[in-house]
Amino acid sequence: MHHEKTLRNNGLTIVVMALCLLLIVGQTLTGWKSHDDDRKDHQRSELSLGQYLRSGHFAEAIFENWESEFLQMGAYVVLTAFLFQKGSAESKDPDKKEKVDEEPEKHRDGPDAPRSVKSGGTRLKIYKHSLALSLFGLFALTFIGHAIGGAKEYSEEQQAHGGDAVSTLEFLQTSEFRFQSFQNWQSEFLAVGALTILSIWLREEGSPESKPVHAPHTDTGAG
Repeated sequence: MHHEKTLRNNGLTIVVMALCLLLIVGQTLTGWKSHDDDRKDHQRSELSLGQYLRSGHFAEAIFENWESEFLQMGAYVVLTAFLFQKGSAESKDPDKKEKVDEEPEKHRDGPDAPRSVKSGGTRLKIYKHSLALSLFGLFALTFIGHAIGGAKEYSEEQQAHGGDAVSTLEFLQTSEFRFQSFQNWQSEFLAVGALTILSIWLREEGSPESKPVHAPHTDTGAG
């Protein structure tokens, strides 16, 4: 019974992370095959799976996408704190005081208040923005991973065509790096914008990302 309750209470995380792992495996195997095909076209030896997992091609593909996701989520968390979209399930109501805007200091004595809230001071100041800080921190780490993996892959391609290898800093200055970043970043903000706008008029029954099916289009927030 306890096991079933644990699965129920954590089902969303379990399923989402399982799908993520499954898709990473799919990306790895297909990326390995694609990369080896490209190497064969240039009369180069094929890589083992272990070698591919240490390659710039694998690192660049993984971190390039993760980077854009964390940028999007971090920016969205911050922007939704003070920007509004009337009628959207993804926005606070500009005409109401929301629970998330309450001063946490008023709840320091709550029996279930997080330890950082009870402590107050600098610890609370950091905790107030801990979600955004964590997401932007993950963005920074994956940005670095993208730069390092991308430099390795870019150098390999340059050398295959008779060029010279580049350092990570040199790769950051290339149009290739900027192109990779911009093509992923813009798609993330497009998706967020589409969800923000579509949730004004469209519904998904039972989802906290949607307004109630019966809610007027002018209602703002998930309700």
